[in-house]
Amino acid sequence: MSRLHEALKKAEQQKTENGSPLDLERPTVIPGDGKGVAVLPPAELPSGAAELRVLLMERCSQSLWNPDRKMMLFFDRRNPVVGVEEFRTLRSHLSLIREQLPLQSLLVTSPLPSEGKTVVAANLAQVLVQQREQRVLLVDSDLRYSRMHLSLGASRSPGLSDYLSGAKDELAILQRGPLENLFFIAGGKAASNPTELIGNGRLRLLLRRLCPAFDWIIMDSPPVIPVSDAKLLAEYLDGVLIVVQSDATPHDLARKACQEFASKKIVGVVLNRVKPEYSYGSQYYATTPETKK
Repeated sequence: MSRLHEALKKAEQQKTENGSPLDLERPTVIPGDGKGVAVLPPAELPSGAAELRVLLMERCSQSLWNPDRKMMLFFDRRNPVVGVEEFRTLRSHLSLIREQLPLQSLLVTSPLPSEGKTVVAANLAQVLVQQREQRVLLVDSDLRYSRMHLSLGASRSPGLSDYLSGAKDELAILQRGPLENLFFIAGGKAASNPTELIGNGRLRLLLRRLCPAFDWIIMDSPPVIPVSDAKLLAEYLDGVLIVVQSDATPHDLARKACQEFASKKIVGVVLNRVKPEYSYGSQYYATTPETKK
């Protein structure tokens, strides 16, 4: 035992003296889940932001996405751009807040299901990468009803649930599509225990380790009223954006959803599915450059 101890001590000393050529962050080892399932430790990532960005570009090759171009507004600029100006306005609003408060990561949620939060989150990520050298990570954290991959025409798995369960590391779940500087983490395989996965500590680790590589992290979450996931997710992020459906979301439920978060967390409310005649730019601005008169 003494020889083994001396050998380990010597090896550790040599490692300290030599150092690591890439200055890699030592990964935190996550123990097994208690059910005999092996849990992968985090991937070795460079500690510097520039090196991390290079690694992500090298390891995450572009995939062939097939986005729903009626809902995803920024993949095909030849289509009429109804809604584009609204998302540019939202981008400007968030940029102004960012000048006053720390705002890098944003949770997008809604009081009830089917109010359009997923579409808002996806298009917000797309409009953010339209700005020069803005790198955005879009995350589907709705582990109960993962749908964002369908809107983007991307793969569902491996995704967030696979990472949170310990089956995959960070690099394995990252996707990159045709829009430059837009990265995506899908929901992954269906999970029977989403709340427990969100709270097991690996999501906090994921965000801490990937944040240096991105200017924005946009996370789609389950709705607020039916389940508690959104409130838990908000604890890991800088701000919350709430989406409500025009002429549909009950006022009391919208107010209750806002009360679930600390007031300083809410950075805005998006009124979705407004009738076209009431939306900004519904006439002149809602055209392609080719059809402007």
